Amino acid sequence: MKSFRTEIENPLVEKDIIDLEKKIHEFKSGVIPEQKFRSLRLARGIYGQRQPGVQMIRIKLPYGRVTSKQLIAIADISDEFSTGILHLTTRQDIQIHYVSLDRTPELWAKLEQDDITIREACGNTVRNITASDKSGIDPNEPFDVTPYAHAAFSYLLRKPFGQDLGRKIKIAFSSSDEDSAFTYIHDIGLIPKLKFVNGIEERGFKVLLGGGLGAQPFLAQTAFEFLPENKVIPFIEAVVRVFDRHGERQSRHKARLKFLINKIGLAEFLKLVDEEATAVVNKEYAINRSIPVAIAPDHKAYTHIKLADEAAYKIWLATNTFSQKQSGFYGVYLKVQLGNITTAKARQLANIVSLYAADDIRITINQGFLLRFVSEDALLPLYIQLKQLELIEPGFDSVGDITACPGTDTCNLGISNSTQLAKELEQVIYEEYPELVYNRDIKIKISGCMNACGQHALAQIGFHGSSFKVGANVVPAVQVLLGGGTFGNGQGRISDKVIKVASKRAPEVLRTLLDDYKLNAVDEEKFNSYYERNGENYFYQLLKSLGDNSDLKKEEYLDWGSTESFKTAIGVGECASVIIDLVATLIYEAEEKLDWSAEAFDNGSWSDSIYHSYSAIISGAKALLLDKQVHVNTQHGIINDFDKNFVETGDIKLVSSFKELALKINQQEASKEFAEEYFAKAKTFFSLIKGYRQSKEEAQTV
Repeated sequence: MKSFRTEIENPLVEKDIIDLEKKIHEFKSGVIPEQKFRSLRLARGIYGQRQPGVQMIRIKLPYGRVTSKQLIAIADISDEFSTGILHLTTRQDIQIHYVSLDRTPELWAKLEQDDITIREACGNTVRNITASDKSGIDPNEPFDVTPYAHAAFSYLLRKPFGQDLGRKIKIAFSSSDEDSAFTYIHDIGLIPKLKFVNGIEERGFKVLLGGGLGAQPFLAQTAFEFLPENKVIPFIEAVVRVFDRHGERQSRHKARLKFLINKIGLAEFLKLVDEEATAVVNKEYAINRSIPVAIAPDHKAYTHIKLADEAAYKIWLATNTFSQKQSGFYGVYLKVQLGNITTAKARQLANIVSLYAADDIRITINQGFLLRFVSEDALLPLYIQLKQLELIEPGFDSVGDITACPGTDTCNLGISNSTQLAKELEQVIYEEYPELVYNRDIKIKISGCMNACGQHALAQIGFHGSSFKVGANVVPAVQVLLGGGTFGNGQGRISDKVIKVASKRAPEVLRTLLDDYKLNAVDEEKFNSYYERNGENYFYQLLKSLGDNSDLKKEEYLDWGSTESFKTAIGVGECASVIIDLVATLIYEAEEKLDWSAEAFDNGSWSDSIYHSYSAIISGAKALLLDKQVHVNTQHGIINDFDKNFVETGDIKLVSSFKELALKINQQEASKEFAEEYFAKAKTFFSLIKGYRQSKEEAQTV
């Protein structure tokens, strides 16, 4: 495998890839425990599938941007290492499946040749930073948020404080108050704002904290109505650092930022963020607003084309295109069913883009594509080319454009099939309710389980995979949710759980809802107004007969797309990694982090060195606490309990308290002198840890 390394120019990336290869070897040799290795590979975008022995690779594309060249490169890699299918995700990533673990370092190396990373695409890290696909061309935006999303991605990548969190952190930038990036369900959400002081324009963001979906959805709370642009990156860093120290680590179901803020309150959380400001290197962080912007290709004179079906073209124009804020140019949306596209189509699409649009393709959060800077006279020839690829289905982001996660196709947590159900429901819309391709008020979203990767909890009509028993049989089911949606400016509504029905009855659920809405909505009433006016019980009664399981037909015992008897087969979910509590692993981690600290110091990265030293101290302390059967659920708890159980008892002799040693990290600014001093103290502490552990093991063998 040595040949691929020499083609990587970035030494940090090369080190990452060599390290991954080394860790795979150590895992297979039994040196690294499985739990630790799982954490390591997830942080590098390598996710275990439902099918044993193969991996899903998540390719991290900040704010969903991909160039034609990159799209071709990803397609080539899918053909070489995977199945020839690309999956577009609701977080603007691309995933490929069925990859051999042994080949992942080579795959990563090939991606990096085109400036594409898989680093921190999974696991307990800062995940891909999403943004409105219209950013930069949105007629309603105060300013382009693309440079800010890019700056946040670049700044946070590989930062020590974001590598081993209690759970993942998700960040989103919306382009306007329309909030098309759904900031209200993110850990950190940002909406651009302008204000004028003495006639001078100032840029900033409304900042929201603590949102999230999953089994217990929370709406984000407003931290700032206006945070100046140069304070955004320092604030995000402080938030992540506080979450790392105070976030839950014992129970993964309570480990998201939303639970921490709900537990201590937003005011107390922001107080901790303020206290962290001393340790944050950049008190202000200027954003480079002038990152390169792709524009349309040179103007061409296109041959006049006579269409056989003018009506279909007009529907497509009305539902899949919009006028950009740049006069004379259009954004063109491509609906991609379930986000799945073959590599052959992806290559052809990349070539078409180079002829008719800017070299700046955006993956949308509903699993499609946005092409940008298409001139008016290029729309028709572009349509003709896209038609040959079967990428002109109308109704982008409409009722008929259903979002669904992969569910039981590949995910360990999937309960019932979400992908085939989405296809069935889309067929109902297009065949029985064709007028709804113009309706963007109602969104239908499906997840294979309650964890909401398909975003069912923010849909007007949502479904998530479930099951129930009838006698000795298990029946595939869906939970029906209604009334969710985006209000704008960081406000939204989580949908209500209304009723559970057999999966095969979901199409009839949809028909019943749409028919009743059509019959009873008043004065062009929006779906959510109609839902609120009637109330949850009205809809329960409306659908109650479909929830009656006394007359299930034979086919309703089978899941969509299956001919075999249904059974739930839920494995270990890796969406947020797992909690690692092995004593030997923690000591191994501490030693490894000390090595990282020394390396960062040698490279002049004082702040990184300090954080690695802190992490080594915490890992070592946790190892001894665990060895004493003292279970703690936060780093803050480790700091308090170590003093009680080891320092005050005299088992570990320190010059100061352990709390004073550990918390020097947020009481002094990063400097060469402090980094050197803190590393020395961390190294001494680790020696004490190893000595205590060794003496205990020796005593047990006597």
